Amino acid sequence: MTKGKDLVIGIIIVASFMFLLLILIVGMWGLYGGADVGVRGWGKKVAIIDVHGVISTSSDVIRQLKKYSRDSSVPAIVLHINSPGGLVAPAQEIYEEINKARDRGKKVIASFSSVAASGGYYIACASDTIVSNPGTLTGSIGVIFEFPVAEKLFKKIGLEFEVVKSGELKDMGTYSRRMTKKERELLQELINDTYDQFVEVLVEERGIPKDKVLEFADGRVFTGRQAKELKLVDVLGNLEDAIEIAGEMGGIEGTPDTIREKKRKPTFFDLLTQKLDGWFNLDQTQFMPQLQYIYK
Repeated sequence: MTKGKDLVIGIIIVASFMFLLLILIVGMWGLYGGADVGVRGWGKKVAIIDVHGVISTSSDVIRQLKKYSRDSSVPAIVLHINSPGGLVAPAQEIYEEINKARDRGKKVIASFSSVAASGGYYIACASDTIVSNPGTLTGSIGVIFEFPVAEKLFKKIGLEFEVVKSGELKDMGTYSRRMTKKERELLQELINDTYDQFVEVLVEERGIPKDKVLEFADGRVFTGRQAKELKLVDVLGNLEDAIEIAGEMGGIEGTPDTIREKKRKPTFFDLLTQKLDGWFNLDQTQFMPQLQYIYK
């Protein structure tokens, strides 16, 4: 009986060890899923960074910018942008990191896909050259601050809120009531300041006089061809054209080789650690008041 119990215990220990080893292997495989794909070798390459979808965080793009900025085999980076923009702060963080990459001697080219508007256009302003398809939707220079107001709904279902606050403006932006006149005026000042920051970027990076910028920076969108006439973009072309330009600017002879990160997919490890929210773009703060450079 003792030998039988020892055998069972041994099997349990081995099985547990194998299970933990499996988790580790799957987890490492998931991390490897973010490795570069493309032509590998000793020559110089153009790195491609995808900026796709709503910009709700800057961490992944900044990580890639830092990685390729430190890679001596990458003289040029192409930002492939297909985004309507997003939150103000992440867009500004990416913009700053692009400038840091340029300070390190990297050439940065922005390539517009279907949409590169508002925050998507904002980050492109930090690049050396902007390449846009003629039919790309771009522009939408402006700021928006919105939140739902469910006051009538709450009254209908009999739900009330008791608020104890340190100042009259502490709950500004709450969805339980409409804004006061003072709150709206203060929020407009907030919007105006953030808008001015966007305009300053165009003046500084695109060399367009401020009075000219103000003529069209009212939130409207443009096609890529219209944007070129306004000097918002430099060249009409697609991603392949942008890669060719990047190769020339990076001193690469002939058709440049490219590398880009393989898109990482959810793994069993992610399921175990309950991190699926990031993979499915579930933003728990999406109903909170937020400053946004976004085209809607």
